Amino acid sequence: MSASRLATGGSDIDRSRPLSFTFDGRRVEGFSGDTIASALLASGQAVIGRSFKYHRPRGIWGSGFEEPNALVDVESPVGRVPNARATTVQAADGITVRSVNASPTAETDRNAVLDRFARFLPAAFYYKTFMWPDWHLFEPRIRAMAGLGVVDPDWQRRQVSDQVNHHCDVLVVGAGPAGLAAAASAAAAGRSVVLVDDRTHPGGSLRHRTGEVDGVEGKAWVEMTVARLKGGGQLVLSDTTAFGLYDHNLVALNQRHADGRPDTLWRVRPRRIVLATGAIERPVPFANNDLPGILSADAALSYLRRHGVLVGRDIVVATNNDSAYEPALALAAAGASVTVVDCRREGGAQAETGIRVLAGRTIAATRGRNAVQGVLLDDGTTLAADCVLVSGGWTPTVHLFSQAKGKLAWSDQLAAFIPGEVIDGIGVAGAVAGTVSLSDALASGAAASGNFGSSSPVPRGTGVEATLGVVSLWPKPKAKGRVWIDYQSDVTAKDVELAARENFVSVEHLKRYTTLGMATDQGKTSNLNGLALLADITGRGIAEVGTTTYRPPFTPVPFASLAGSRRGSMHAPVRRLPLEANHRAAGGVFQEYGGWLRPAYYGGGEASASIQEEAQQARQSVALFDGSTLGKIEVIGPRAAEFVDFIYYNTMSTLKPGHCRYGFMLSENGVVFDDGVLVRLDEHRFIVSCSSSHVAAVHARLEEWRQDRFGRDAVYIHNATAQYATLTVSGPNARQLVEALDLGAALDDASLPHMAVAAGRFAGDEVRIARVSFTGDRSYEISIRADRAEALWARMQQEGRAFDAVLLGLESLMILRAEKGYIVIGKDTDGTTMPHDLGVAGPRTKRASEFVGRRSLFTEAANDAGRNQLVGLALREGEAPLATGAHGVEKRDGRRRSIGFVTSSYQSPTLGRPVALALIEGGATRHGETIDVQHLGVVRQATIVAPCAFDPEGRRLHA
Repeated sequence: MSASRLATGGSDIDRSRPLSFTFDGRRVEGFSGDTIASALLASGQAVIGRSFKYHRPRGIWGSGFEEPNALVDVESPVGRVPNARATTVQAADGITVRSVNASPTAETDRNAVLDRFARFLPAAFYYKTFMWPDWHLFEPRIRAMAGLGVVDPDWQRRQVSDQVNHHCDVLVVGAGPAGLAAAASAAAAGRSVVLVDDRTHPGGSLRHRTGEVDGVEGKAWVEMTVARLKGGGQLVLSDTTAFGLYDHNLVALNQRHADGRPDTLWRVRPRRIVLATGAIERPVPFANNDLPGILSADAALSYLRRHGVLVGRDIVVATNNDSAYEPALALAAAGASVTVVDCRREGGAQAETGIRVLAGRTIAATRGRNAVQGVLLDDGTTLAADCVLVSGGWTPTVHLFSQAKGKLAWSDQLAAFIPGEVIDGIGVAGAVAGTVSLSDALASGAAASGNFGSSSPVPRGTGVEATLGVVSLWPKPKAKGRVWIDYQSDVTAKDVELAARENFVSVEHLKRYTTLGMATDQGKTSNLNGLALLADITGRGIAEVGTTTYRPPFTPVPFASLAGSRRGSMHAPVRRLPLEANHRAAGGVFQEYGGWLRPAYYGGGEASASIQEEAQQARQSVALFDGSTLGKIEVIGPRAAEFVDFIYYNTMSTLKPGHCRYGFMLSENGVVFDDGVLVRLDEHRFIVSCSSSHVAAVHARLEEWRQDRFGRDAVYIHNATAQYATLTVSGPNARQLVEALDLGAALDDASLPHMAVAAGRFAGDEVRIARVSFTGDRSYEISIRADRAEALWARMQQEGRAFDAVLLGLESLMILRAEKGYIVIGKDTDGTTMPHDLGVAGPRTKRASEFVGRRSLFTEAANDAGRNQLVGLALREGEAPLATGAHGVEKRDGRRRSIGFVTSSYQSPTLGRPVALALIEGGATRHGETIDVQHLGVVRQATIVAPCAFDPEGRRLHA
């Protein structure tokens, strides 16, 4: 390959501003406006990287996001970027660029020896070769070779990536002629417009292909249109890729910055989306079609006219369509010797134009090792060449359209899939819609704005219009040599044939078996050729084979951009109690529990002794506990009762106003998602008191099911957790202390029985008094406005002195609830625990109405008698508590196996012995059985008992 920089030309570069950088240790010269790829081409660098699997030499193929080969690690003073596309990253003075997947360099990669063993390394050979004697013997070396790029272990964030939320009337993706026409039409109608393009300069094909719009040269028309948009206050974003189109017209954009700033993530919600995303030129299938020096014909034209780079001196152009002739003619005019090998019987140009045309011929193979040195035609003719340009047709960039659930239709005329249906709120324009001529592209752009466009005259092409005339030129089965389908994943035509022979004839199975289209370029250049080959092998049409699923992101997005400022406390903000200052003043020692900062215990003494003392005193007198973190999510509306019935495992609609009921929420798979108390205030109003750490998740879950099955006029969800503080009084003297607060509510058992609610007032403010207990003792939860809680807490402490009240931290509360066998979701349950595993089987067998997770409770796995079930574990007198996480074990066939694990374990000061909860296989039927419990190699014995170790009759709830 003998690419070089021309003395003149290059619309994107500034020759007055030279720069230099290093690539694999070699100095590379360039100009401002160069990409890394254009500078490397201009320097004559042929081998840019190595392929993923066989470490074959690879050069630059494209000029934009479609590039499959030229991945590099870029190091600059502002940081290091791995796996950057050399075609989309601007060259900068002083940066260090290294090839990826090469050791030590792309030119001298020692792992290139793998290519000699290619016949033994076909698709899926991993799954077949390394199973014997043990995969783990091979895994470390294979994993060391896998992957692309190198992670910098010393990486540190220097700046925070910005994130922007934006709304507009019309978002236009793609600033080529169709996109510009769409944006101009919407702007003329007075709409707010955002125009985004992944290139540094808008204009698309008009920046390197000949065109004329309304008598104005194409590039000049682009600059005039962009200036008019910006002057009208419209937002034009260059170097910005729309990488995902999500529900409700949310479009995610990644904006790159040339000044060293981290990428910016945009979340745009437009009223109308116009997709003018263009099309990607396809490779041509022939043996050794992956050698350095083989480029897209359109990319070669782009490098010539944008960067002043001539990609070769002896150029062969292989094509099946008319679009390859403009690059051929332009390169010939720049001084190259050009031969066009056109598979069509009648070529698209004549010999007198300065190029040689071989009509009705195809390339059979290229010659060379690390670069193209010649080509072999299908008739045996050999041509000298240092560069081969290929144009196998154009594949519309339908990724975003497909992400919006758009269906595709096959076009024989274009030999490609195009958008096949109208999606509400989304228009398509230009090459992605199947247009070829400039006039058609401009007209489709103006039309794609729909009702958001103006009635102004549509711009039209006034020069020579482009034609396509494409014919099929697909890979063929049993072709000689190695015909490469996916450059980055090293997938050949033979790999596709092997997949078909092994019955992987679904396109999704083909993708996973061969890794076709699974690399960082997501098959942009390879997928359609692979689908066509599979169709030929299996005797189907390409439309019948279909496409794989297009998923975001369209191009890789830096994690730093997705994260933005969300790190540390910005990622998981510390949630604080309204009375944190009061707890600290009382000697509270704080720890984090489920995202909340809460007192673990009080006092300056030794932690274990303080916790034990609090738990014992709470049982003997009365304890004060701040339970403000408990969920307080209101469910309101005429169908609220029906809604909570559907959400809960238990029937809740029979609950009377002024009462509470304990219940479970399940996931769709029947697993316990959360537990808690549901309060019914009146016929149409409930309060979901969920676990402290699950408030956000439960709120989201309630809202999701409301949207799915109920309208907002039927059910309304309001999360009032932060608006109220909940202060708990628990213990034998709880009623006397609450009576001393003079809340104006009757507290006798007849007026306020266990699991009932009453209204009262404190200092003129409404309070809600719920008689519920998480300790097993008589308890009252008093909820008050958060900003009025301090006075109530002070009054509770004041009145509590007469009863020797103790402040209760969360650690001592955990002891009290474990003594009673009360569970904590996520601690005493796991991702398989169902309600009948916890001893609550009634609703499963008795409820006839539908509820979330119901059907999953009757699967084979749900009915397995060996499921882990909640039990208590008792130890011999005088033994220390079991370790939480210790496994119950049994011997089977001479080997120990786990039969469950300890979920909670504490020393009970009230009982004078340890208590523990566990999930044990078939535990409900094994009470009284002694099992082995193993932790860190030490085996102890424990007896399976009922979970409740203290006051099993429940008398203390009424004490």
